[in-house]
Amino acid sequence: MTSEAPPETMTLRVARKEEIAHDIHLFELRDPDGAELPPFGAGAHVSLRLPNGLIRKYSLCNDPAERDHYLIAVKRENPGRGGSALLIDAVHGGDTLPVSPPVNDFPLPPRATDLLFIAGGIGITPMMAMIHQLRGEPGKRFRLYYFTRSPEATAFLPELTSPELNGKVTIHHDNGDPDNFFDLWPVLEERRNREHLYCCGPRALMQSVRDMTGHWSSTAVHFEAFSEPEKIKPDDRPFTLRLERSGAEFEVPVGVSILEAMRAHGHDAPSSCESGTCGTCRTKLLEGETDHRDLVLAEHERAGQIMLCVSRARTGRLVIDR
Repeated sequence: MTSEAPPETMTLRVARKEEIAHDIHLFELRDPDGAELPPFGAGAHVSLRLPNGLIRKYSLCNDPAERDHYLIAVKRENPGRGGSALLIDAVHGGDTLPVSPPVNDFPLPPRATDLLFIAGGIGITPMMAMIHQLRGEPGKRFRLYYFTRSPEATAFLPELTSPELNGKVTIHHDNGDPDNFFDLWPVLEERRNREHLYCCGPRALMQSVRDMTGHWSSTAVHFEAFSEPEKIKPDDRPFTLRLERSGAEFEVPVGVSILEAMRAHGHDAPSSCESGTCGTCRTKLLEGETDHRDLVLAEHERAGQIMLCVSRARTGRLVIDR
């Protein structure tokens, strides 16, 4: 999230808004003059500037072959940071919104033939575009495991239970009972047919999937967060960061990421998702012990690398190769 407008925006009209599940609303966005929209690939997202100036990212969930509109699905988060509730309550059909061109931090590998999707709650949205895209590509196979609280809280339920997807989709409802979990280990114990795994959902689900795929190739496991990671933990402390190449040294306060602190002191690094899932800000760690909070680095990589957007220091000082 940022309070500044994206560098490029289009003004798109809300052509349709409807509730597709409990507290989940679908928004159809079109050019007011009917022009074609910029193309996108499955896994892409757009950034919307809301009426109060907040910027929020939402995955596109329609078929990438459709060039006349974008579809996003928004879940009301209570409590949340205000974005979802504002979009659902204050934006209506006919309204216009500034929207960025699509960005894809979660793309499908072009040569993979077998895909495994694991989604929790509103994390289903990028998988819908992936399913649409794969159904149009001969020789591509996928299976989806989708976890929600109840049928009433399940987005895209009619589409995912259609005869065309029979045998490809497993939907599990836990009814709010932590003991009624779905055991993913039999699904993840063996990587079948060189599958690529895509997971999006609550942080706990993604961490569980990360823990169960340590034996998979790290290049075959992909995560996307639909919410920002927790900024502050009870044992967080300020620490000193040294940029070895530039010689700069400064404090990273509690509640501020390494990336944010670097920017505040006139330094930058490549970044994209800023949620610890895309790997763009991966940087060599030269000194110090890291509290890794990403979902990208494999265990053997953690001693010498760090994700600047989410991770912090366990010691009082970190030195990175910048």
